[in-house]
Amino acid sequence: MSASVYVRWRGVAWAAGRRRLYLMLLRAGLCFALFVVIDAGADEAAVKKQFERRFPGAAVTSVAPAPLPGLYEVFVEGQLVYTDAEVNYLLQGALIDAADRRNLTEERLGKLKGIPFEQLPLAQAVKIVKGDGKRRVAIFEDPDCPFCKRVEQELVSVDNVTMYVLLYPLESIHPGATDKSIRIWCSADRGKAWSDAVLRGVNPSGTTSCKHPIESLKKFAEARGIFATPTLVFEDGTRVAGAIPAAEIEKRLAARR
Repeated sequence: MSASVYVRWRGVAWAAGRRRLYLMLLRAGLCFALFVVIDAGADEAAVKKQFERRFPGAAVTSVAPAPLPGLYEVFVEGQLVYTDAEVNYLLQGALIDAADRRNLTEERLGKLKGIPFEQLPLAQAVKIVKGDGKRRVAIFEDPDCPFCKRVEQELVSVDNVTMYVLLYPLESIHPGATDKSIRIWCSADRGKAWSDAVLRGVNPSGTTSCKHPIESLKKFAEARGIFATPTLVFEDGTRVAGAIPAAEIEKRLAARR
């Protein structure tokens, strides 16, 4: 490992500086807190300006005080990093609340990357209503994605919810997923065709000749930085990538507006 630490976003190399202690902790695989003295006059605008000066070309979306005193969170190109008031140090990784083991970085990213629920293309979703359907969740899913199948298994035990499945086949990873997604959309009963495919391994029998939203959904997802499946979007706009357990889904459904 070289003396400088580099963090890459879309091919841009950022030298994080020669910090011996930082490198030692990185090699040890440890999470650590860096306490710095913050200038009382420093504010978010000044931190943003200094960050962009140190890292030319970095597209900073927002800057805010971090939960850890003395640090700022910087939302840059879809990722969250931490820095001090003068941007002398840059920390990348998960900030954990030790008391209850909450991943504060993940929670914050879910809000920063949030999508207002009503702005989702719900008319282009496979709609599945369970129970009274009063709670809602939208999920970008690939029918051949193993993690999508896992989250669908978790959702079996979740009742009184309306699921909006936004078909998002990752063809480069799962060849044939696009064809399968189109056949699901073109089926007479889309909800049944989807559930049969991901829960029971039944190939959809629909045609591929009907008008479908697959390409439109792909453009929508990519424009909002969604490149992984499953990605769940809850009614409060927060989004979560990955197969989270039923208990977590229930918790997030209960936290809607």
